[in-house]
Amino acid sequence: MTSAARVEARGLRKCFGVRHSRQPVVALKGVDLLVPAGALVALVGPDGAGKTTLMRMICGFLSPDGGTLSVLGVDAARNPAQVQAGIGYMPQRFGLYEDLTVLENLELYADLHGLPREDRKKRLPYLLNMTDLDKFGDRQAGRLSGGMKQKLGLACALVRSPELLLLDEPSVGVDPLSRQELWTVLLDLVRSERLSVLVSTAYMDEAERCDFVYVLDEGEVLAHGSPEELRACASGCCYRCSPEPGLPARILQAGLIDNSDLITDAVPEGGGVRFILHCPDNRTDEGTNDESEKKIFSEAKAREEAARCGGRETTPVPARLEDGFMVILRKRRDAEQKLPLEQPLSTLSGSESTLKEVPDREAVIEVRDLVRRFGNFVAVNNTSFSVGRGELFGLLGPNGAGKTTTFRMLCGLLPASGGMLRVAGVDLRKARAQAREHLGYVAQKFSLYGSLDVRQNLEFFGGVYGLRGKALHDRIAELLREFGLEGREHEASGSLPGGYKQRLSMACALLHRPGILFLDEPTSGIDVPARRSFWRRITGLAAQGTTVIITTHFMEEAEYCDRILIQDAGRVLELGSPAEVRARAGNAQNMEEAFIRIVRQAREEGAS
Repeated sequence: MTSAARVEARGLRKCFGVRHSRQPVVALKGVDLLVPAGALVALVGPDGAGKTTLMRMICGFLSPDGGTLSVLGVDAARNPAQVQAGIGYMPQRFGLYEDLTVLENLELYADLHGLPREDRKKRLPYLLNMTDLDKFGDRQAGRLSGGMKQKLGLACALVRSPELLLLDEPSVGVDPLSRQELWTVLLDLVRSERLSVLVSTAYMDEAERCDFVYVLDEGEVLAHGSPEELRACASGCCYRCSPEPGLPARILQAGLIDNSDLITDAVPEGGGVRFILHCPDNRTDEGTNDESEKKIFSEAKAREEAARCGGRETTPVPARLEDGFMVILRKRRDAEQKLPLEQPLSTLSGSESTLKEVPDREAVIEVRDLVRRFGNFVAVNNTSFSVGRGELFGLLGPNGAGKTTTFRMLCGLLPASGGMLRVAGVDLRKARAQAREHLGYVAQKFSLYGSLDVRQNLEFFGGVYGLRGKALHDRIAELLREFGLEGREHEASGSLPGGYKQRLSMACALLHRPGILFLDEPTSGIDVPARRSFWRRITGLAAQGTTVIITTHFMEEAEYCDRILIQDAGRVLELGSPAEVRARAGNAQNMEEAFIRIVRQAREEGAS
């Protein structure tokens, strides 16, 4: 083992058998990985890249089929129990016992790890204070907010002061404030205890805080290095442009992506669009290697492409880790000649009608003074807003803000305690079943039948929506093709990677072509390319007149919306376009900064 390394993998391989298939799935294809002592190392990559498989092998839960794996100087395949005695592991859903209190969870983990009573007297209070949970020791874990569960999961993983900490997507389903708090704690631990950490994450800004980053795809390491080294892959290729007046940023973004031979990536940002120009190393017609000429040529090409799609004021911007990541993946896709999943927006029927902002949309959702109580607890407190046909409306807030409760009332899944609520012209307090015929709903957690395969789920939900025979068969074929699920029809839905579960959930929700689509944190836990593909489809649906109401903890995704509502503790804090909300938050540069300022200010005012 390399000196001072906490994890060293060489040529690591892992295969899994798949039901109804004679060919095994190769999850890891000769992976090399090094986690130095005292280092913070990130694993990033698309769904199905092998990140969780690698994590579970390092934990000793899975045995390799080839290669070598040394963890804390121990052969993980031969001595998994010895490995597990020296590590801390926080799985994706925090690994908590929700019917136990905060303190009881910590005591249970201390028992499982054999922590002596004398050591607990110092360690547990330290962990409670570090995570700011010392006032909630008697509260059941199931009654904690998502951010508090996240911190308790971290505390449980640290009960015995491990040499190596493994975090498998610790920020799934957690709001920006809680993510910020977790990383403050984590970075303090790395510094104070010289803790070695391996973290799998879908957030590129989290990976950017790490010492080293490994990019995985389809079981292989595509690239690794420091964030600075990986950012350099996109250096000189990143630009930002503004949309023409009246053109939504998401439509400009869609137009740029449609030029797949020239644009590597594009995403709305701060009212404009950030994009990566896909250029060969030799960027001039004359074939010169002069750097200044390359720069001039690239900038001219970027302005030309932006202008052709409705963009203006195109300027170069520094590369981020996310940009480098997308460039690395694009090179892989180009080498394998893989086609994009997204259908060009220009080919969607009816899309022309909503390519520009529509000032006066017909209201299809009307909410006035909406209230929901659970006993003495007010989850939603006098909320009012309306949503127009074809509008993309974002509902944002910290964990426990009342977003999901509001969602469930809008979908007719939960009765309101007071106020007026009309959806598709139907009073939900009087005719919930009638209103649900017009709605599609994707829940926060995967809610399909995990034991059924992909096609069986589609057939079941098609029957629920009244589709039969050829109409159902044709619609399923259309959705399998549109969502890139062809070839996976006979895979159990519960065993699909997160991004594919999200695709299947969307396909089931759209079987009956609903006019209103509710999406409750649909991108939680899925990777950057999958999120791009998801929003590409949502842009297409909105362009065809579908009304979309969405919650998300990825604040940059709010830039796709026409309007957003920010709430906390059941109260509306802000309502307006992303540009209006950023302006009200002191001209914040981005939505995450605006969100944190607005929520913190409201909480400070409430506490005073």
